[in-house]
Amino acid sequence: MRDTRESRLLLVLLVAVAFALITVDIRGGQESPVDGARQAAAAVFGPVENGVAAAVDPIGNAIGAVRDSGERHNRIAALEKENAALKAELGSDDRNRNRLRELDALLKTAGAGQYGIKGAQVIAIGSAQGFSWTVTLDVGARDGIQRDMTVLNGAGLVGRVTTVGPSTSTVLLANDPDFTVGTRMEKSDELGFATGQGDRPLLVQLLNGKAKVKAGDRLVTFGSAGDRPFVPGVPVGEIVRVDPLGGGLTRNVHVRPYVGFSKLDIVGVVVQAPRSDPRDTVLPQKPKPAPTVTVTVTAEPPADGEQANTRPQGQAEQPIQDPAREQAPGDQARKPDGRAANPNDQEDATP
Repeated sequence: MRDTRESRLLLVLLVAVAFALITVDIRGGQESPVDGARQAAAAVFGPVENGVAAAVDPIGNAIGAVRDSGERHNRIAALEKENAALKAELGSDDRNRNRLRELDALLKTAGAGQYGIKGAQVIAIGSAQGFSWTVTLDVGARDGIQRDMTVLNGAGLVGRVTTVGPSTSTVLLANDPDFTVGTRMEKSDELGFATGQGDRPLLVQLLNGKAKVKAGDRLVTFGSAGDRPFVPGVPVGEIVRVDPLGGGLTRNVHVRPYVGFSKLDIVGVVVQAPRSDPRDTVLPQKPKPAPTVTVTVTAEPPADGEQANTRPQGQAEQPIQDPAREQAPGDQARKPDGRAANPNDQEDATP
């Protein structure tokens, strides 16, 4: 259509008619006179709109997904980082609780033995000195650590300091084959020497070849001259096996150490020995055996004229036979001594 005066007038007329219809539709509300025409148009053009939307919506969604992909990726990365941080925090809480338990046990052991200790943490296993069972601590000469000091934890004897650096130190563990410590038996005071055997129990050689020992007996350190390298009274372990007597001057027993050498964390270096030998006071208390339950049953005395009923509950009551009952035909009479009576025998009649 060419842009003429008539076309412009037609366009103005159509716009005016459209505004008029819109005004009438709005004022009519639900009873609008053009409602029927609108429903007819919806019936005609509705399927066309649905088809166009079905064809266009995936494209629009894809465009939106591409547009938002960067933001979603950043959000996912932030959530993953937060999740990892939460897991690390939970793990650290478990570790902190475990370390608090170890520290509490260490302080109790040091307090029971009156040991002056310097707390330390195991930071490495093994060393460059060639020892097979050693650990490295995060304390050294700057912390007052010296060679040949006793090392313990809440369970008992860990080892002794062998090398000291400015800020670290090396500890030879009690289960190393080159480790030897003097021991004393609980209560009996039998002396001996314990030697490490790696993963196996400690081998203790008692000086008394006829010492009376058994599985479950416990040992502590005997102590060294000048309290170096071992202070007295530190728990070592308990006997798990006793070798048979061989007629020698010594006797061998095998001792399971209290300390788990493969899971050391918090330890204490004894920097001040106790004033007196604590002897057996540092050993944990043995568990008390469970009390034996005793049930006492008292029978009530029968009332006057009543016979005590001693039959078990649930058992049918048996009739009481009268010794003087009349014998049934065919029954054979018996004498008081249990022998069958002879019918031909006659009783002695004594006037």
